[in-house]
Amino acid sequence: MGGLAANVVFQGGTLVFYHLAQSAEVPPALKWEKARWRCEAYHYPALLPWLREQKITDRVARWENLSLSLQDDRQPHDYQLAAIAAWEQADRRGSIVLPTGAGKTFVAIHAIQRAACPAVIVAPTIDLLHQWYSRLVNAFQTDVGVYYGGEKHVHPLTVTTYHSAGDLIAAYGNTFKLIIFDEVHHLPAPSWGETALMSPAPFRLGLTATYPEDYEQGNGRWRVDELIGPIVYSQRIDDLVGERLAEYRTERIRVDLAPDEQRQYDADFAIYSGFFRSRQLQRTHGAGWLFELMRLSAFDTDARRALLARNRLLRLLAGCEGKFAALDNLLREYSLEQILVFTENNTVAYAISRRYLIPALTHETKAAERKHILDGFQSGHYRAIVTSKVLNEGVDVPEAKVAIVLGGTSSAREYIQRLGRVLRKVGNRQAVLFEVIARNTVEEGKSRRRQRKQERV
Repeated sequence: MGGLAANVVFQGGTLVFYHLAQSAEVPPALKWEKARWRCEAYHYPALLPWLREQKITDRVARWENLSLSLQDDRQPHDYQLAAIAAWEQADRRGSIVLPTGAGKTFVAIHAIQRAACPAVIVAPTIDLLHQWYSRLVNAFQTDVGVYYGGEKHVHPLTVTTYHSAGDLIAAYGNTFKLIIFDEVHHLPAPSWGETALMSPAPFRLGLTATYPEDYEQGNGRWRVDELIGPIVYSQRIDDLVGERLAEYRTERIRVDLAPDEQRQYDADFAIYSGFFRSRQLQRTHGAGWLFELMRLSAFDTDARRALLARNRLLRLLAGCEGKFAALDNLLREYSLEQILVFTENNTVAYAISRRYLIPALTHETKAAERKHILDGFQSGHYRAIVTSKVLNEGVDVPEAKVAIVLGGTSSAREYIQRLGRVLRKVGNRQAVLFEVIARNTVEEGKSRRRQRKQERV
């Protein structure tokens, strides 16, 4: 290679090679751009043998060994140890799929301690970021960095959000040997997946209760297994119920639409179903047919009309009077229990909040008010909370043992996440999830399909 010795450095989420001739034989990952060989930092572990063989000076990795003393004396359960062992046997790359309440954070903390290296945890929300921060500080009694819009402090253990991770990795990505994606089913989103490509970290861990389906990892979206490795360990809810998770039961309550609601529903369903059947969207696009309808609606008048009809009927189903009547009965029946009520949109959540004088949590709720509501719920000051989507993931509400879902149009992922909110074990209390759906509507069909799918898992 004559002249100055070739070397490789980390720059803004990429690997950049200096003093390496354009004529050099290089691996396929490298591209000649702006007078340098370059590639995404993601390729770093795979390139290490070639770097050594070509005697290219490696100036990428800036991570050090960490000696982390675990202050939490709780012993992992057998399945948690099995999950960690499976991940380690896969060269510390891959996803662990465990039900909500089964201790995914606890597994990750032990994985960090055993890997003994700097780690960055990527969380989907600021609430989860703060939850991770508290758990890590308590576990290791050390400084923990926090990096997001309102705060930017970087330490060998740092927590960030999917929104802020790109900036963090671009600036400090080569200081972390391990990157952990909490709720990894978010990673296929185009902008989020880029973060994984920008990191040179050889160790990667994904955590979720609901691994994304194949159709959620296509059409311009990333594949989780390509970004962080395959599923290395998985457990179902029913495998852990009893000793690890609360015993639970689920019930479906069917209600009728009022006559005027039924007429409006039938009219909009005719428009909506007529379009996707005439275009045979389900046959041509399979599970991704709804994405195709949305795409068509941007320029096709009939598709736009069908999509608007679908939106109207979903709003009608979310707030039909039959569901309010069923909710009224359940709130009376379980008046001594702490209850989570899930709705499909904020409008219905606020309507329930006004009607029953219970606090509502939505994406519009400010941080201080959110903390006040959750603290009040934990202390028993509030016996019920109504929410749309914001409690689907991550937030601990162990006192809740009754969940009421007003609507059957939620996805399998949302259903499992909502069930998980009431599964954290508290003594021998049984958890119950009620799903209130409108009879002879799209809700009933989707609920049945989701149930069959869960039974096959």
